[in-house]
Order: sequence, then structure tokens, then C-alpha cells
Amino acid sequence: MAASDPPDLTSTFVRLRSDGSAEPLPVDDSFWQRLARGQLGTFRDEHLVSCYAFDANWTSWEMHPKGDEIVCLLSGSVTFVLEELHGNREILLDRANAFAIVPRGTWHTAKVHEPSSMLFITPGEDTQHRAIEA
Repeated sequence: MAASDPPDLTSTFVRLRSDGSAEPLPVDDSFWQRLARGQLGTFRDEHLVSCYAFDANWTSWEMHPKGDEIVCLLSGSVTFVLEELHGNREILLDRANAFAIVPRGTWHTAKVHEPSSMLFITPGEDTQHRAIEA
């Protein structure tokens, strides 16, 4: 990347701070380990903006207890599965720019129908994960 090229959300995430500022966070192989160890802060009242490509179903559920998550499909086709009191609700994202709002405290996972790219705006504090039961 040349010095004048803008960053890419697949290799540089963005922290949206509670004071309204934005901080680029370069992503490398140790990013998630550093995040889990608290080396990138607590993300209290902050959000992480990221972009991922998927070619297979997620292997776990996740939940964000501190706020709603926004998931925007950039390309491909994905069904978001939200665990609700009376059963799972599925949201099909099958066109560019379609999005889902995952409510605070809702366990969710994704079924990938074709290679897909998605943008996430995630309330990062205290995010939890659990395995998908077979």
C-alpha cells in the first residue's frame, strides 16, 4: 500500500470512541489475542468497525451484552440466526447493502450460502462466544 492509499477495513479496523473520535487499529495475527488480553483497552462504551469475508457457516454463537450490533452485507448471501425466547429468527441478507440489527444480549450466528463479505459495527465490551451444539 502506497503512503497515499487509504486504509482497508479488512486489515485496519476502527475503534469508535465514546468521545466521538475514531482510531485505526491495524490487524495482524495477534489482534484477537491482544484484544482478549485487554491490550487494546476494554472497549467500554466503544464500538469496533470491521469487515470480514466468509465462505463457510460460523462455528460459534456470539452475543454483545452492551449494545446492538449492525451487520451489513457487502456481497454474497448470508442468513443471520438470532436466538429468541420462542425460537430462532432468521434474517436473510441476500443483496448488497442489506443489513440486520442484532439486539443487545441476543445470541446470533450466521449461515453462509455463498462467499460473502460483511461490515460489522460491534459494541465490543464483554462480547461472549459459545460453541454451536451439533
